[in-house]
Amino acid sequence: MARAATTSDVFNAIAEPRRRQILVLLRAGERPVTELAQELGLPQPGASKHLRVLREVGLVRERRAGKQRLYAIDAQGLRTVHEWTGGFEQFWNESFDRLDAYVQELKQEREE
Repeated sequence: MARAATTSDVFNAIAEPRRRQILVLLRAGERPVTELAQELGLPQPGASKHLRVLREVGLVRERRAGKQRLYAIDAQGLRTVHEWTGGFEQFWNESFDRLDAYVQELKQEREE
């Protein structure tokens, strides 16, 4: 089965580590591309390329402020990722509950 194009699939877009780094940086709020490029250690055209992909899949939005382009997270675009990863929440909660029960059992055996 062919892989979905990076520019049409959220999961393929965030498979690239630099794009995930951009999303982490944007959690703090809107940032200009030049600032993002500097933080990532990328030339501005490289950062712009990653931002374009994130914009095309709906994970970031762009706004012009004079000569600058400012980027921010588009929370609506993250909904797909949140819903998919949220499906694993019950799995992890149950795993931690089992681990906690096991640790409590070991403590009780030690005390006896």
